[in-house]
Amino acid sequence: MFPMGGMNPKNMQRMMRQMGIEPDELACTRVVFEQDGKKLVMENPTVTVMSVQGQKTYLVNGEIKEESAGFSAEDVSLVASSANVSEAKAQEALKKADGDLAKAIEALKK
Repeated sequence: MFPMGGMNPKNMQRMMRQMGIEPDELACTRVVFEQDGKKLVMENPTVTVMSVQGQKTYLVNGEIKEESAGFSAEDVSLVASSANVSEAKAQEALKKADGDLAKAIEALKK
């Protein structure tokens, strides 16, 4: 779980428990951090929850990508190319369609 200088992970867990730290793996498929105007997204992250004296700390590891707070770049690009319009128009259509890709494309093709 925590590779430290060749230390056996089981020994590391035992030492942490002796210090009052309870590590536990949390099964997650996606973690999203929302900021003003953008999102940081991790797909298939490793999430470790550590309980120390009743307080929980979450350690999140994984590959991170940045998205706009509105719609993902992939969604905007798909709508724009499918309806043969600019990405700005595609983004507007996605807003009007509440993020529904099919509705946005359909509205733009009319």
